[in-house]
Amino acid sequence: MESKLIELKPGQFPRRLREITDPPKKLYVQGTLPSEDHKWLAVVGSRKYTNYGKEVCEKLIEGLAGYPIVIVSGLALGIDAIAHHAGLEAKLPCVAVPGSGLDPKVLYPSTNRRLADEILKAGGALLSEFEPDFRATAWGFLQRNRIMAGLSDAVLVIEAEQRSGSLVTSKFATEYNRDVFTVPGSIFSSSSTGPHMLIKLGATPITSPIDLLEALGFKPSEKVARDYSDCTPEERKVIELLQNPLSRDDLIDALGIPINQANALLSFMELKGLIKESIGEMHLT
Repeated sequence: MESKLIELKPGQFPRRLREITDPPKKLYVQGTLPSEDHKWLAVVGSRKYTNYGKEVCEKLIEGLAGYPIVIVSGLALGIDAIAHHAGLEAKLPCVAVPGSGLDPKVLYPSTNRRLADEILKAGGALLSEFEPDFRATAWGFLQRNRIMAGLSDAVLVIEAEQRSGSLVTSKFATEYNRDVFTVPGSIFSSSSTGPHMLIKLGATPITSPIDLLEALGFKPSEKVARDYSDCTPEERKVIELLQNPLSRDDLIDALGIPINQANALLSFMELKGLIKESIGEMHLT
C-alpha cells in the first residue's frame, strides 16, 4: 500500500461521523474518502458465514452497481471481506475500517492485506481511529464498530448470532438514528437468530436488491446509465442481448457467430468489466 497515511482532526471527519455522540478524537485515513453525497451503507455479518449468506451478500451488492452508494465494512474474515470483494466487483467505492492500526505490519487480519490493497487501488479508503502500529484487540473491534455505524446512513446485517459484533454495530446504528436493514434466513440456522431478532425489533427486512435500493431511498429510474459509446458493434449486440440474463450457450447461439469467436468476444468483455457470469448465467455488470 503506497498511498500516504493522513491524520484527520474532528473538524475534518466525514459529516456523518461528526454527528455521533462519541466521535473519535482523531482519525487516520489512507486512500481517498468517497463523496459524502453518496449513500454510505455498512455491511456486516458473521465470520462463519454459510453459502446462503455469501450468495445473498454478493447478489445484493451486485444489484447496487451504477448507484451512488459506498460500501463500508470492517475488512474482517467472512461477510465483511465478501462485501468488500462484491463492492469492488460492482465498481462501488469501498471504505474499510479494520480493528487495528493501518500500518501493513499490524493490519488485521493479515490474510486480507491484499484486499486492502485492492480497495486502495480502486480509489477507496482505509480508516482507523487507532494509532498506525496498534495491534487488534477484542475491545478494539467493538470500538471500531461504532465508527462503521457512525460513518453510514444505514447498516445491513447479513447472518449473525444473537451475541455478535454485527448486532453491536446495529445497536450503535439505532443509537445514532441510522437505518438498520437485515436479511431473513432459515429458522433452522443459528446464523439467522440475529437477523430475526432485529426484524422483531423493527429492522427493515431485505429480500432483494430492489428492497435494498428502495430502503436507501432510490428508485430504479435513478440508476446511472452506463456509457457504452466506446464499445464495438459486436459488444453492443451482446449488451442488447443481455438486457435479461442468458446462459452462455444461449447467448452464443443468439450471436450467430462461430463459437471460438463468440467465446473470445465474451472473455474480452469480461476482462473489460462489461459482463460477468454468475450462477450459470451471463449478466451485464
